[in-house]
Amino acid sequence: MILARVVGTVVSSQKEQSMEGLRFMVVEPVDVNGKPSGPHAVAIDAVGSGPGEYVLYATGSSARQTQVTDKKPCDAVIMAIVDQWEIGGDVKYRKGEGK
Repeated sequence: MILARVVGTVVSSQKEQSMEGLRFMVVEPVDVNGKPSGPHAVAIDAVGSGPGEYVLYATGSSARQTQVTDKKPCDAVIMAIVDQWEIGGDVKYRKGEGK
């Protein structure tokens, strides 16, 4: 799983039939301090996330193991919205507080 921030959306009017109705989100991986740490990716949203939220996403074959993405041609899926994370007892982020 990769910690990331949702930074945008992708709209596609033409797509594989099995992908109809799925939302595509642009995610930016972040480090444990919430700083950008890698290239952006497009991920299927399986949990109803939105821009600005921190999420966990998976890539590769793991991306096809949610109910939403089962047997679909996707390589990345958002499968959790992060409420909080802490490192060594120090809260790095808590949803709603911006920390």
